[in-house]
Amino acid sequence: MRTRLLPNLLVVLVLAVLAFGVWSFVYDMEGPEIAVEPKVDRISPNTKLAVRMKDKAGVRELSLAIRRDGQVQEFYRKRYEDGLTDRTETVPLKDANLQDGAFELEIKATDGSLAGFGHGNTRTLALPMTLDTQPPRLSIKTLPPHIGRGGCAVIRYTASEEIHDTGVLINGNFLVPAFLQKDGSWVCIYPFPYRMSPQDFKKSVEITATDGAGNVTRSHITVMPFDRRFKDDKITVTDAFLNRVHEKLSHLTPGVGDPMQCYLAINDAVRRQNMERLFELTRSSAGAMLWNGGFMQLPRAAVRASFADHRTLYYNGQLIGEASHLGIDLASLRNAEIPAANDGKVVFTGELGVYGNLCLIDHGLGVFSLYAHMQNFDVKAGDAVAKGQIIGRTDQTGLAFGDHLHFGIIVGGIEVTPIEWLDPKWVKNIVDNVNGVAAPQGQAPQPGQAPKGKPRRRR
Repeated sequence: MRTRLLPNLLVVLVLAVLAFGVWSFVYDMEGPEIAVEPKVDRISPNTKLAVRMKDKAGVRELSLAIRRDGQVQEFYRKRYEDGLTDRTETVPLKDANLQDGAFELEIKATDGSLAGFGHGNTRTLALPMTLDTQPPRLSIKTLPPHIGRGGCAVIRYTASEEIHDTGVLINGNFLVPAFLQKDGSWVCIYPFPYRMSPQDFKKSVEITATDGAGNVTRSHITVMPFDRRFKDDKITVTDAFLNRVHEKLSHLTPGVGDPMQCYLAINDAVRRQNMERLFELTRSSAGAMLWNGGFMQLPRAAVRASFADHRTLYYNGQLIGEASHLGIDLASLRNAEIPAANDGKVVFTGELGVYGNLCLIDHGLGVFSLYAHMQNFDVKAGDAVAKGQIIGRTDQTGLAFGDHLHFGIIVGGIEVTPIEWLDPKWVKNIVDNVNGVAAPQGQAPQPGQAPKGKPRRRR
């Protein structure tokens, strides 16, 4: 009986192995799914492809090759032993010895199944490609601008092909995005950061663009910067002031009980966080001009503080900190009505640290107006507003001790002097250049120069 049982068991085992083999072939007869990013048909030697592979039996191998004129040249191969069922591999093309012109990119991925007598299933993806090594050519249509420190200018240009990631590059690492216009030109309104010297700014301004193949062009643009002097103030901080700040704004620094440390944290960390939040809010803007003519200021108001006033802070004769005032302070009647400076769209209303109750309006092409220390809001995010429409009332919310409006202008994510935008002639020059009307971009009033209306006064 036992002698008959052993052969029968062997037969069963053989049949089981054969059945498993057949099942393996039937169960998995396809290679891994392949997806490639970016989805482009033009590439450059600097292009990097993200190849994603998915297979329930795991991904075993990836290879890439170039097929041209019937010849196949493999330039990348990698084998995996971890059995991952979903993986993405970044493949640089710089070692592919590519030549200009059309070719076929052949991507092969093999799974970890027993198909093919243990070799696995292979899927091949063939993508028609063209190697493009020529960067886009940009043609500037505006004249070199006069631009003051803390101010801004505009450039309009066209490109020889479709481009992206384009605009004005400042100091090699800060990109002010340009906006594509209906006529096919690109427009960028860009700032001259107030902390930069005219010499440094003149050397650092470039125009850049990237084409569909990933080729990047960068070239220096001519500007005629001039300096502006900003006021320096030495301010003595008193215990009474520190106590008022702590009583009013301690919620901004939870856990900080000492009035001095509370104020220092507000003036440094909280202020920095607020500016970072403003930068985030102003990175997305309408691609066309929403504004109409010159910007209007708070009516019947006196200027109490100017753009880029630098304040050095002392306590008992010791230096404890510093701050720069970015905007202009306008004082009128208590709880005065605040008009929108120009047509636009509200992108934010709410409390923002040192600014108190703040309203932010997008005027298009990266230009925003800012209204701080407000009492209330008569508008909300998403509302379209017209120049002169009442958006709220003045107050002393945030780091303010006296009813006034802090009014600011942000261009390309950086605060600039509002005085230029309150000058209709200067704004017309900007508009003419945006619209392609050849006009030199001249000098603007100096920061601190009072707009038309009541004479400038200080406390």
